[in-house]
Amino acid sequence: MPCGAALVNVAPLGAPSGAGRGAARGGRCVGARHAAAARAMSFRRALALAACGLAGGSVLFSAVAVSKQPARGDAEPRPGGSAAAPPAPAAPQGLLLLPPAASCPPGPGWIERPAGSGGFWDSNWDRREPLALINLKKKNEETGEEELSARLEHCRARATRHIFLIRHSQYNLDGRADKDRTLTPLGREQAELTGHRLASLGLKFNQIIHSSMTRATETTEIISKYLPGVKKISTDLLREGAPIEPDPPVSHWKPEAVYYEDGARIEAAFRNFIHRADVKQEEDSYEIFVCHANVIRYIVCRALQFPPEGWLRMSLNNGSITHLVIRPNGRVALRTLGDTGFMPPDKITRT
Repeated sequence: MPCGAALVNVAPLGAPSGAGRGAARGGRCVGARHAAAARAMSFRRALALAACGLAGGSVLFSAVAVSKQPARGDAEPRPGGSAAAPPAPAAPQGLLLLPPAASCPPGPGWIERPAGSGGFWDSNWDRREPLALINLKKKNEETGEEELSARLEHCRARATRHIFLIRHSQYNLDGRADKDRTLTPLGREQAELTGHRLASLGLKFNQIIHSSMTRATETTEIISKYLPGVKKISTDLLREGAPIEPDPPVSHWKPEAVYYEDGARIEAAFRNFIHRADVKQEEDSYEIFVCHANVIRYIVCRALQFPPEGWLRMSLNNGSITHLVIRPNGRVALRTLGDTGFMPPDKITRT
């Protein structure tokens, strides 16, 4: 039976039966000690098997009455008064003895990690951890750790970045080329609502970086009317695409080359734009990125260190706002995901 699906019945063994009453008094004490040891060994082994099953993730304890087998541990006395070694104890009825726990495969890493050791968070996910920014080979041998501590402090970020990921508004799906896929009248209304919402937050936005695709560019132009003076930057890195083959898979098939090409570009966008603040940045920043659903979902998965293959398990409305926070220590928090609560219900779409 596999270790991960162990069924172990653990119950106290019954009192000794009358099978050994005919044993000589000279060997009864020795036999009793052997029987007690055998019972303790069986119980310990059952617990070890239970622990093994727990490591596999599926253990069921069932308390049942277990009757003791005839007392084979009561040894017959040998001539001269010495007792014979008892035979190996048989498995009591109702107790399934599996191979020793040592033969079970190791459990998942999250089980084996000691309490308080943290999860699988990679603190150097953006390669901007202070220790990763200095050349340890050039450490001053005279000052030693004091010099290293000063250099680490010099490379430590001090500001928080607020990333607002905006999905473009509804657009014309009938357009064959990108230039023909312009915003619909409803899409323009959605962009107005999104711009008004961002302005109402009262934040000092630093910049708007947007995809170079038509629907994202038009959404940006409308939003920027509510944020006068905020510079706009266009980039091809944020264009829509298929970042990685989703899991579970989808019904519509894409050749591997599509994920290979789009995925590298979208991953480059993540590495280029999503990271902790530069060491020279003194104040918190508020940045807007107007792009596409696939790009935003992939970025969220990567920033939170979730499996990126799960990007398609999320859904985003047109004109929605997703808010990520990146702390100076590299910790990332998701404040909102696909928020469109500021839109009337009849204005919400997901195309």
